[in-house]
Parts: sequence; C-alpha cells; structure tokens
Amino acid sequence: MSNLSESTEVRPTTDGFHLVLDALKLNGIHTIYGLPGIPVTDLTRMAQAEGMRMISFRHEQNAGNAAAIAGFITAKPGVCLTVSAPGFLNGLTALSNATTNCFPMILISGSSEREIVDLQQGDYEEMDQLAIARPLCKAAYRVLHAEDIGVGIARAIRSAVSGRPGGVYLDLPAKLFAQTMDAEAGSASLIEVVDPAPRQIPAPDAVQRALGLLRGAKKPLIVLGKGAAYARADEALRTLVEKTGIPYLPMSMAKGILPDTHEQSAAAARSFVLPEADVVLLIGARLNWLLSHGKGKTWGGANAKAWGGQKFIQIDISPTEMDSNVRIDAPLVGDVGSCVSALLEGIAGQWPQPPAEWINAIAERRNKNIGKMAETLAKDPRPMNFHSALNVVRDIVRDNPAAMLVNEGANALDFTRSIVDMYQPRKRLDVGTWGVMGIGMGFAVAAAVETGQQVIAIEGDSAFGFSGMEVETICRYGLPVCIVIFNNNGVYRGTDQNLGGGSDVAPTVFVKDARYEKLIEAFGGVGVYATTPAELRTGMEQAIRSRKPTLINAIIDETAGTESGRITGLNPAASLKKK
Repeated sequence: MSNLSESTEVRPTTDGFHLVLDALKLNGIHTIYGLPGIPVTDLTRMAQAEGMRMISFRHEQNAGNAAAIAGFITAKPGVCLTVSAPGFLNGLTALSNATTNCFPMILISGSSEREIVDLQQGDYEEMDQLAIARPLCKAAYRVLHAEDIGVGIARAIRSAVSGRPGGVYLDLPAKLFAQTMDAEAGSASLIEVVDPAPRQIPAPDAVQRALGLLRGAKKPLIVLGKGAAYARADEALRTLVEKTGIPYLPMSMAKGILPDTHEQSAAAARSFVLPEADVVLLIGARLNWLLSHGKGKTWGGANAKAWGGQKFIQIDISPTEMDSNVRIDAPLVGDVGSCVSALLEGIAGQWPQPPAEWINAIAERRNKNIGKMAETLAKDPRPMNFHSALNVVRDIVRDNPAAMLVNEGANALDFTRSIVDMYQPRKRLDVGTWGVMGIGMGFAVAAAVETGQQVIAIEGDSAFGFSGMEVETICRYGLPVCIVIFNNNGVYRGTDQNLGGGSDVAPTVFVKDARYEKLIEAFGGVGVYATTPAELRTGMEQAIRSRKPTLINAIIDETAGTESGRITGLNPAASLKKK
C-alpha cells in the first residue's frame, strides 16, 4: 500500500508572457517600443521586470517608426508592441513603411480570441488582424499555443532580416499570454536563430560580366543607396570607390558611407552625372521614383542616341528587382558585402582609371555648384530662410560628426539633404522611399536609445505635427534630442490664400507665429525661440553641451518655401493659382 502522506513533486511552470520575453532575449532583442493597454499591459510590466527596456510612446505609429529605424541602425529586428484593433491599425503605417524601406521590424499585437473573431460574434476590439496585416508586410504569423511561441518568434526574426529585410507581423491572441506549461519544456521550446541573414554569394560569371562593363566604361558612375549603408560594408565600399577612381553619388540615407567632402563625390553635380554616365553601378539603390525610374532626361535624355544608351550594373539581394524599370545589363544578385568583395577580388592589381575628361568635367561642375551654394549660404537675410538656418546646422554637424541626424519635411528635407554634409555612415535618417511624413520623433527616440549619441532632428513645422506629442516621450526618458523646427507658418509656406475668399485660412496655412518651443517646456525640456542664425547656433550648441531634451523654434521667412519641395510635378494641381 502506498504512503498517502507522500507529496507529489510540484514542477515549476512558465507562461506565455515569459516565453515571449525569453524568446526575444535569447535572440539578443532587449528593447521594445510600444504602448501598454489591453491585452499587453502586463507584458510591458514584465519586460521591465525581466531587465528589458520598454520605451512607451503616446501613439503606436511613432512607436512603430522607432522600431523600424532601430532595425536599420542595429541590423536586428526592431520590435513594436501594440494593443489590439485600433492600436494594431495605428502600427500598420510604420510596418508597411518599414517593408517598403527594407527596415527589419516586427510588429507584435495582442488580438481578440479566434473562435469569436471567426464567427464575428462581437468580441472586444474584434478584428482579423492577421488577414489585414498580410498584404502590408513581408510575412505574417499567428501563435495560438504557448509551446509554439519559440517557433513564432524565430520565424519572425528570420523573415525580418533574411534576404531583403522588411516588416513582419506577429499576432498574439490574449488567451495565449495566460497559457502555462512546464518551465523546463518551455525553455526547451525556445529557438536561438542561427545565422538569420546568411550571406548570398554572387555567381562568378555575373561578377565577370559586371567587371567587363566597368572596364570598358568611359563615363562610369557608382550610385550608393541606403541598402549599401545597411550592409555595413563601409571599408569594402570605400576601397572599391577609391581603387577604381569612379565618381559616386550617394542617395540621402547613404550619405556618410564616404564623407560627403570626399573628392570623388558627385553629389554636387548630380544633374550632370546622371544623364552623362555611360555605365552606372547601382549598389543597394533601386531605380524607383527617387532616381526617375532610370528613364527620361534624368538618365541620358537627348544624349542617349549619341553613345548608344546607358548600361546598368545592379547589386541587389532580390533577383526580382532587376529589370523593374529598365534593362539591367549586368545583374549582380547577392548581399552587398559579398558582391563588393567579389568585385574587389576581380580588380586586384592594376585597374584602368576613368578618363581624365570625365573626372575633370565632374570636378568643374561640382566646384561651380559648391561655389554658388557657398555664396547663398553666406547671405544673412532677415527673417532667416532655409539656407541661412541650415548653414548653422551644417557647421554643427561638421563639428559633431557622430551625432544622428533625423530629417523630414518638404523644403526642410530637400534643403537639408543638399546643404548638410555627413561624415559617418548610418548617421542620416530620413523619410526614405515613400517620402512619408511623421517619422521624426519616432526615429529620434530610437536613434538616441540605440546609439546613445546626440540626436539632431531637423523638422518642417508641418512634418513635426504628425508626431510632436512624442516630445513628452523624449523628456520622460531624458534623451539627448535637439529638435529644430523650421517654422514658416504652413505647409510649404505660410502665404497661401483661400481661393474661395472665405474667412477660413488656406488648407496649407497654420496659426501664425506659433510658439512650438512652449510644448517641450510643458514637460520639463528646454525651449528656444530663434529668429537669427546666431540664436539658432547658440541654442543648438547649448543643447549638445547639456544633452538635455531641447526644441528650437526657428522662425523662417514664410515666403521661402516651394510647393512640395522638389517634387512639385507629382502634385497635379500644384500649378493651379487664382488668376
């Protein structure tokens, strides 16, 4: 007869909350961006208890933008956590933008119970979130059982960073978090992802084809995209550029891979080199609208018949990117680092330098344009315009090259991109492929959290409005962020008129002389009202010395802006004016 007094051993258990957090930590993810609320509030508390950093925002879209750019900065998936339904929907813009820009990101959202959602019985915030997310991201998964959490997290990580990076959605129904299982079995179910983004080596014949085109080029050009910056192949890229002697043109988020002041930079001669080049090597850059789709006057124009048309070599990890707009004569499929290394092996020894005529023609136009810009920047109009204000920012960034520069707006974006030089890679963060507004404060928070460096955010007053409430987040976490708002009283400018003659202001006009700096003061930050370059310089220098959250309201001539920045042609009604 057994001894009834003997007690059965009680084995420790774990639950869905802890398995999610343990799976993330096992894979080196220690920061979550998001908002608390049903059903993830306890998950945010437990994350902090487990030693993770939970950065809580005021709006999910901004948290999602933070997670997306964290992915770009770290090359690990940035994680955004949201509540169900409305919170999930708020995060979708950032998820879709991350996918478009090839930023690795995982949007994790709590959701209502499947058995109720599928029968449409009216659960709290009922929504088939997986179905909605799937067309907008690279991959989407749902986990229903605690023992599958490890697999779900592992699949999300690998999907986010392998091949062409992008956004991934992970759906976690509320009931999942409370599920329990044996702690030892739970630990064993977790997966540490091995080699999540394996190298993709280009084919040898593809490398030789590309080298053959480059070798025969009379007017070669290298275009560096943000994919080249993400690849972290900085030294190899520098070696390729300098060994071949080929001029290069950096796209905006590729600025700094080589310093913008490098003698081979053709950035100041962009409108000359694009139509004149005969062989173009695209490295991590896509021939989308930002490069005029590789067509038209921007690319050859009237010169095309004279020399037989331009030829393109394209390095991209996605084979389907080739021929997306024009013929790619030498597709080089693989990761940027492996492809550039293969090219360097192929040009070992003596390599023919580009003809002096080509190099001298670029230098002549570059120096001419730089001289014109210097004359413009030297002017000191009252009130300030974009050039005189950005002359200050240019100096501040030059003196603080490790600072992270966040930039959005229309004119604020275009002028900053062309005026402010970058000196180190992955320091310039901007609106990217979609040109979407509202990334500013989310990007600024993540840049400060992930790097610990000073952040300078150059914002148009319109763009700032999309995420401005996150200044409270910046103050709450004491982040070293200096926000400069170029305040010209409206979208593009503050002088538009109501074409109907009514009492309402024009749709593009804001409250005149708004005191944006008061917003950050309400949360304990430093506000600065600047009407002159000297005041702007003093405010920025003090912000960098103190590393305190700072917002500078830089008053700009309200007539200085142009419609839609430099993409006026994309607005079909931009030319309509009241006669």
